[in-house]
Amino acid sequence: MAEIDQSGMQFGEGPRMTAFKGEQAITSAIIDLTEGKKNTIGYVLGHKEPPIATTAGQGPMAQPAPESPISVLKMFIENENIKIQELNLFNVDAIPAEMRTITIIGPQYDFSDREMQLLRDFWNKQGRILLLLDPAAKTPKLDAFLNEFGLRVNDDRLMAVVRTGIQEMARVRDVIGRFLPDSPITKRLADVRAPFVGGTCSLTLERDRVRSAGIQLQPLVQAEEGYWGEVDYNSDDPAKLQYDANRDHGAPLYIAVSVEKGGSGDERVQVNSSRIVVVSNATFVQDNVLPQDQQALDFMSASINWLGSREQLIGIAPKVPRTLTFSLDQNALRNLRWIILVLMPLIPALIGSAVWWKRRA
Repeated sequence: MAEIDQSGMQFGEGPRMTAFKGEQAITSAIIDLTEGKKNTIGYVLGHKEPPIATTAGQGPMAQPAPESPISVLKMFIENENIKIQELNLFNVDAIPAEMRTITIIGPQYDFSDREMQLLRDFWNKQGRILLLLDPAAKTPKLDAFLNEFGLRVNDDRLMAVVRTGIQEMARVRDVIGRFLPDSPITKRLADVRAPFVGGTCSLTLERDRVRSAGIQLQPLVQAEEGYWGEVDYNSDDPAKLQYDANRDHGAPLYIAVSVEKGGSGDERVQVNSSRIVVVSNATFVQDNVLPQDQQALDFMSASINWLGSREQLIGIAPKVPRTLTFSLDQNALRNLRWIILVLMPLIPALIGSAVWWKRRA
């Protein structure tokens, strides 16, 4: 039911719980009873996506392979009665019928024409896709695929200028996103803020262009006020890294969007439809970020359930235990130093002096 880390016992520390799996186990058992069999999600590989399996090294001198950088996400998806199966589009003639949903996370290289045709065929057969884009990767064919649905991936980077001191300002590229309330995916997360660490680009919705085709676009996450989409994001000139209304992209800046073709538009009516969730950031689901960002885990869980037509299971994912840490700035460290070196020794000295003076008197 729980994972315990005992590595600190050699330093006199007690065992520390790193993961509690009781809630996930109970939830998985209930879903297994109600659904009967596990749903299968295809995890697309072949474009330098993060691995989901750890391959043992070969030979007596082989080093152990590193853990998957998205093992936390994989564990939570599997605990919702879902089986994740690797899928290499080069090795299949069509996406297997048992895979109603496929995930594409952070591809570093573009898809081939044949792979794109497989994706289009899958989409046209009411397929479901979860796509997390890495803005640093050049994937023009994937971008063109999204553009067919009225979703344009902009060649920019979201950034903002924040105050770090009394007269100090800093430019940040980690984005604070706000979940919007108008989608069943984010309804329970409405107005909750979450950090999207790493490079993030903006997404433009062109609803009018695709409305006649029965395609519905719904923004899910919007960058907070103060961010802009910088076109000259590779420049080293601070003067160029300023918001230019004539070149850069201004608010509203969307970083996650859902697309549905053939849907009813009414949550109470279930019909077969093609669905895709697109996020312009692929770093926020990695293990070094998710334990500090419960909101992102809730968002991913809701997205997977929506893609699988399991809206009734959309909720708040189990909490991830995390080690409490805090950081101090220079002023706080200076004050702490005075407290430890002066104030704390001074208190018993004053008490001792008072006792000595009272006895002397």
